[in-house]
Amino acid sequence: MPTTETFRLPDVGEGLTEADILTWHVAVGDAVTVNRTLVEVETAKAAVELPCPFDGTVAEILVGEGDTVAVGSPIVTITTATEPAEEGSGDVLVGYGTSASATRRRRRRAPEPATPAVGNGRPPATPPVRKMAKDAGVDLAEVAYEGERISREDVRRHLEQEPEPAGETRERIAGVRKATAAAVTTSAFTAPHVTEFLTVDATETMATVAVLKEHPAFAGVRVTPLLLVARAVLSAIRHHPEVHARWDEANQEIVRLRTVNLGIAAATPRGLIVPNVPDAGSLTLVGLARALEELTTTAREGRTTPERMRGGTVTITNVGVFGVDAATPILNPGESAILGVGRIARRPWEYHGEVALREVTTLSLSFDHRLVDGELGSRVLARIGAVLSDPARELLLD
Repeated sequence: MPTTETFRLPDVGEGLTEADILTWHVAVGDAVTVNRTLVEVETAKAAVELPCPFDGTVAEILVGEGDTVAVGSPIVTITTATEPAEEGSGDVLVGYGTSASATRRRRRRAPEPATPAVGNGRPPATPPVRKMAKDAGVDLAEVAYEGERISREDVRRHLEQEPEPAGETRERIAGVRKATAAAVTTSAFTAPHVTEFLTVDATETMATVAVLKEHPAFAGVRVTPLLLVARAVLSAIRHHPEVHARWDEANQEIVRLRTVNLGIAAATPRGLIVPNVPDAGSLTLVGLARALEELTTTAREGRTTPERMRGGTVTITNVGVFGVDAATPILNPGESAILGVGRIARRPWEYHGEVALREVTTLSLSFDHRLVDGELGSRVLARIGAVLSDPARELLLD
C-alpha cells in the first residue's frame, strides 16, 4: 500500500544545527530511487549532496532554494510503494551512518499541494524562482503576480520597476561565509595575535620548482612554489616542535601536537575554506605534491567534504596569488600559527655583493602569543625563510 515518507534534513556528521538549500535535483512527480541525489545543501563547512533513502515519487518539496533549514526539519515528501522501514532496521541515509531518528517509522500524511497557498506566510514560487530572487536580492513578498505562483517574468518585471536603494546594496551571508565571519571574529578576540614579517630571496625555490616539474617522479603532478612552502613549514615544525600546539582554555594548558594536519586556505565561490592534508609530515615530497593538488582541485570545484576541514593544526594562506605582497593573517580557531605568503616577484636584491634582479617574496607568520613567544616565532619564521632561500641544501640536511 502506498505511503508518504517525510525526508528530514539530516545532521551530516558535523553537529551543525542548520543548512542552506542550494539546488534541488528533483521536482514534484519525479520518480526517485535509493541513493539518487535529492538536493544539494550548504552547511557552515561545505556543500553536501543528500541522497534519497527511499524508492518512490516526489510528492512535495517543502522548502525552496535559498532557504535556511534547521536540522531535523521536513524538506521533501516521497510517496513510496511499500511500508516504511521499522526503527533499527539498518536502513540509513547513505553516507551519514545509521541513526534511529533517521529510520524510525514516520507518521503517515497525505500529500499536500506542491505550491504553498497564498496567505500562509510564504509567497508561492518554485525553487528555481526562489533562487533567482535570492540571487537578485528580491523579497518575493513584494513581487506582484497574476497567476497561481510567482514566475521568473514576475521577478524580472519587479527588478525593472524597483530602483536600487541609493548608496548601498545588501547581501545575505550564510553557510561557509557566515561560519568564516564567526570564526575569524572569535579568533581575533580570543587569541592574542602577533605577526612577524620576513622578506626572502626565493630565486632558488623557483629554480627547484622548474627542476621538479621535469623530474620523472613528478610526472602528471602539478608542482608549484606552494609545495616547497609547505615543505618549509613542515621542516620548521620538525626543528621547533613546541610551535605546534593548541591552547586548552578550560584547563589553562598548552597541548602539544604530534601529527601535522596542514591546512591550506582556499578562496572558493562560496567563501574561504581551509581544508587540510592529514599527517602531512609523513608524506614524501611527491606524496605531498599529490595531496596538495587533490586538495586545491577539490576545493576549487566545491567538492571538499566536511571531514577534510576538521582537525587542522597549522595553516598556509597564499595571498600572493592575488598580487598582494604581504598580509597579517588571522589564526584559525584552535591553531597556534598561520603563514601568509606574498607574491613572488623580481626585485633588486643584494646577491654576492652586487645588486641583481632576484625572485623575492615576503612571508608573514601570525601566532598565538599564549603558545609562542617572540623568540620561538622568529626562529620558526627564519627556518621557513632559510628553506625557501636554499631548498636543495636545507631539505637535504633536514
